[in-house]
Amino acid sequence: MSFGLYITHPQVLIDPDVPVPRWGLSELGRERAERAAALPWAHSLARIITSDETKAIETGEILAKAAGVAVEIIDGMHENDRSATGFLASPEFEAAADWFFAHPNESFRGWERATDAQARIVSIVEAVLADHDPAAPIAFVGHGGVGTLLKCHLMRIPISRSQDQPGGGGNLFRFTLADRAISCDWTPIETWQGD
Repeated sequence: MSFGLYITHPQVLIDPDVPVPRWGLSELGRERAERAAALPWAHSLARIITSDETKAIETGEILAKAAGVAVEIIDGMHENDRSATGFLASPEFEAAADWFFAHPNESFRGWERATDAQARIVSIVEAVLADHDPAAPIAFVGHGGVGTLLKCHLMRIPISRSQDQPGGGGNLFRFTLADRAISCDWTPIETWQGD
C-alpha cells in the first residue's frame, strides 16, 4: 500500500525585516533536510508538492534532488495567514498560536481562521490526490500550522494544538493513500525509517 507524507520545513533563518513567507532555511535546517534526503524513503518519492514559501521550496528541492523528480509548487498550501500582525517573537507567538487552535472559528487579531486554513489545505491535498497514481509515494512539503490542521482532519477529530508537531519543525506524518488514515505520527525527518 502506497503512502502520502506531510513534511514540515525544518529550522529557518528568522529575520524580522523579511516577510515570513520569504524566510529560507537556516544552516541547521538545510543540514537536517540533507540528512533526510539521504534516507531510502526520500529516494522512493514519485512526487513532491510544496507551498510557494521559500523555506518549503528549499526543503522540497533538497528531497526532490534525491528522488530524481521536480518540485511541484502549488499556490494556497501556505501557512495560516498571519500577515495582520506581522512578525511575533516567542513567547508572544506561542500564545497567539495557542489561541488560534483553541478558537478555530474566530480570527486572532486579523489572522486567517483555523477553520478556513484547514478547509484550504484539505481542499488542495484532496485535489492533488484526486488524479494521483495511488501506487506512487507522494510528499506534501509545507508548514506546521496547516499540517496540524490537515492531520486533525485526517484523524476526524476537532482542531486541536495537541496534534501539533514537536518544536523546531522538520517533522513528518504518514498517511495511507487508500483511506487517508494516519499510519505514523509526527517524526523528525532525519530519523524516520519509512516504516
